[in-house]
Amino acid sequence: MNVAIIKYNAGNIFSIDYALRRLGIEPVITADKELIRKADKVIFPGVGEAKNTMEYLQEHQLDRLITDLKQPVLGICLGMQLMCRHSEEGNVSCLGIFDVDVKRFQPVRHEDKVPHMGWNTIQYTDKLLFNGFEQEEFVYFVHSYYVPLNDFTAARTDYILPFSAALHKDNFYATQFHPEKSGKTGERILQNFLNIAY
Repeated sequence: MNVAIIKYNAGNIFSIDYALRRLGIEPVITADKELIRKADKVIFPGVGEAKNTMEYLQEHQLDRLITDLKQPVLGICLGMQLMCRHSEEGNVSCLGIFDVDVKRFQPVRHEDKVPHMGWNTIQYTDKLLFNGFEQEEFVYFVHSYYVPLNDFTAARTDYILPFSAALHKDNFYATQFHPEKSGKTGERILQNFLNIAY
């Protein structure tokens, strides 16, 4: 299987590369538009800041490329947030694949820490990405911004308030958590993504 990891100015690319290699996949890390278009699956990872990253994507014409992809695409963490309409982080317009805005966590109680960091449970609704799962699974989060529950929510988590742990629309899938850092549960989610036909 030909899997492309989109290379851009964001961290965390090599951990997803390593996670896929553990599953027997040898992905290509690339910004080459033709290689990305021809891939069977595309992963759009991300650890970084929304405004600077969107400027980079626009400067390198990767923004249009991503929204035009027809094969299964998986956005991770910042990748998921950038697939939304707008982010409060830097007050920036994003790719608009998911018609919802990204908000900053606002602590309500003294014990509410931002960023939301560590293991938390997800309750899923999407049968493709979470095929074979129990109703709740533990996954690993690191984020200060969140996507509210919406029509595209594929899994939810509660931290300060309920929010979208995963999204799905057409060929676009996304997780706020890091499957590549979520042990066996994360490996199964990545394998489910690889198994999606198109």
